[in-house]
Amino acid sequence: MGKDSKAKDAGGKGKGKQAAGGSDENASKGKGKSGKADGLGTCTYVKARHILCEKQGKINEAYKKLQDGWLSNGDKVPPAEFAKLAAEYSECPSGKKGGDLGWFPRGKMAGPFQEVAFNTPVGATSAPFKSTHGYHVILAEGRKN
Repeated sequence: MGKDSKAKDAGGKGKGKQAAGGSDENASKGKGKSGKADGLGTCTYVKARHILCEKQGKINEAYKKLQDGWLSNGDKVPPAEFAKLAAEYSECPSGKKGGDLGWFPRGKMAGPFQEVAFNTPVGATSAPFKSTHGYHVILAEGRKN
């Protein structure tokens, strides 16, 4: 952790949005409880897009395209570009709509999907993760209470 003294003084509750975009490993894995410290886990609704694949190899291929195009440069993936990849790779019916799931409330999505969706910063893309439905990548587009 880069700012040890600040984290100790603030009890671990710092401004997480700065770190969340790049090197915070817990945020990129979708696990960890850092979301509540920076306010990410406290909203009631999230607007998101996703790519769903049955096989891990296919989601990794889609994620590699996101990395090569934007993520490796520290850029955010434009929603229109994420939508193109969702239409190409996603095996979910939402893939035809660019992976758009619209706004959904806390409690509507199952376990790991909800956790990652509600803890991914707006404009950021999650790393691939597994749920009961398969493998996903999420693009968080908005939050509201």
